[in-house]
Amino acid sequence: MTTHPDVLGWLRAVDPSTAYLVARDLENRDDPVLRAGIADSGVGAALLAARRPDGHWGSGFYGPNWTSTHYTLLELAWLGLDPREPRAASSVRVVLDSPRCDDGGLGAGGPASRSDVCINGMALTYGSHFGAETSVLVGVLDMVLTERMADGGVNCRSTRSGATHSSVHTTTSVIEGFTAYLAAGHEHRAAEVAEARSAAVEFLLVHRLFRSHRTGEVIRPEFTRLHHPARWRFDVLRGLDAVTHAGVVEDDRLSDGLDVLRRRRRADGRWCGARGYPGQTHVGYPGPREPNPWITLAALRILRRTGVD
Repeated sequence: MTTHPDVLGWLRAVDPSTAYLVARDLENRDDPVLRAGIADSGVGAALLAARRPDGHWGSGFYGPNWTSTHYTLLELAWLGLDPREPRAASSVRVVLDSPRCDDGGLGAGGPASRSDVCINGMALTYGSHFGAETSVLVGVLDMVLTERMADGGVNCRSTRSGATHSSVHTTTSVIEGFTAYLAAGHEHRAAEVAEARSAAVEFLLVHRLFRSHRTGEVIRPEFTRLHHPARWRFDVLRGLDAVTHAGVVEDDRLSDGLDVLRRRRRADGRWCGARGYPGQTHVGYPGPREPNPWITLAALRILRRTGVD
């Protein structure tokens, strides 16, 4: 993979999180000093500064979008914040020690609501990242595994209005959660998790990430645009990142997504993102015509994994 000579310097300078992720994802260096800097300045520090004394953000666990506890913890995990950061780890405990829905999972409205498989997939990501013990993740994991569909994926509507076909949004969130769970070394149902992850990855690959498996047409044009943070939504960047992080890097069905990345790369080696998803935010990210360092970092990480120039 050829990287424009100015891009890595830009990524190292723009924010402590991108400086750390360059070392970790592009140079195979897990630098603890760089990682510690994420909590001290930049986006990571701003997110931590918005934390309430009770360990929540926003108005609570799932409201509002995107300043809630749930989405802030997910954002911090995506930034690469140190798993031992005490404020984040404490907030994860607040979430996972809270009352659960009847099936052991987490619901947007608390225990009186129905569990949502997308929410629980994302909770697996930040719970595993920030060192939650297996015992408090069991209910979340079991709920997600219960909602697997015959086509290999999952759909958040399965516990609400019902669903007959998996969702690329929900399936990607769950792939990320399974990968984080396995990387953390949890043993509870680990073999089932690995098998479920493979099936979920295959679901995305059958769709060439963003195409109808029946017609081959792009499911939604928005899926071919790049976003950071992605929140719960799918786009080709997030799909490629999830699938390649799960270890699938040579499948021909990745080619359409990789072509999108190559086409969206600017002459200076950077990538811009689409307009952010509507909602309240703690911090601002670059606009749609500005180079986005987090999108650029993710794109370079994907190209490096797949060996694509």
